[in-house]
Amino acid sequence: MAFGWRCTGVAWPGDGPELGWSRGRERRVSVLAYGSGLRFRAVGERHCVGARGNPCPVAAVVPARSTGGRCPECARLDRAHSVAADTLADDPRPYRVYLAWFGPGLVKVGITREERGGARLREQGAVAYTWLGRGPLMAARRTEEVLRAALGVPDRIPYARKRAVRGQLPGERQRFGEVVELYGRAVGLQGRDWPESLEPLSLEVVDHARAFGLDRSARATRAVGELVDGGVVAGRLVAAAGPDLHLEVDEGGVIVLDTRLITGWELAAATPPGKGEVGVPLIDIAGGGVQGGLF
Repeated sequence: MAFGWRCTGVAWPGDGPELGWSRGRERRVSVLAYGSGLRFRAVGERHCVGARGNPCPVAAVVPARSTGGRCPECARLDRAHSVAADTLADDPRPYRVYLAWFGPGLVKVGITREERGGARLREQGAVAYTWLGRGPLMAARRTEEVLRAALGVPDRIPYARKRAVRGQLPGERQRFGEVVELYGRAVGLQGRDWPESLEPLSLEVVDHARAFGLDRSARATRAVGELVDGGVVAGRLVAAAGPDLHLEVDEGGVIVLDTRLITGWELAAATPPGKGEVGVPLIDIAGGGVQGGLF
């Protein structure tokens, strides 16, 4: 089965987002710039993006509304090699424990490989964060569990909740203050509950509001619910956070495109919307129902 270039989603290797593409084992990226136009048309069916850098052996069709973008077998294989699966206990690489802030009351503690730096935090859409400690994987995992219980924070925060607060964030000083307060509570447990092999790290709050473009973008009120064959997405990129691209559309307002929904699709350049073209369903994320249409 012959395919063109298919989207593999957004990555954050630096301070700006990049869209990834694959065709078989070939890979390429498109650097995204705020203020630039983004216009594409979905072609055909959505297919599994594969796992661990390998294409899906059966090119399985996956549901349009799935944020995973993988068939069950590839999803199983991908998760089996992830830190979250707890199958890498003998991993010799150093890990870091972090405190991530997404909005008032939306905080989590997590771990990431030290070599990844802040990429994991940008991929999650963390508006602000600080490192807490570094050490072996199992020490980092134990510290993560201790701090979750002590701070009363979840192990994950749904993207829908992150989007709900992203357009009405408090000022940088307040964001900084909340992270500092939580950091103090976390390191206060160091002598009693942290594993000895985990080295504590000093406070250094990183704020992503400017890098994400959230300090200059209007609040998003709608989001793309799914792509359909022939459906057009068009707008001007004004902000991005994690997998979400914020697009200012011609009819006014800002919509969110969750790029997890476009993985596995072949995307073609689209001419300006015209009579007979198919739109994509839009979800009201400002408190309402679902609607469809062109934009």
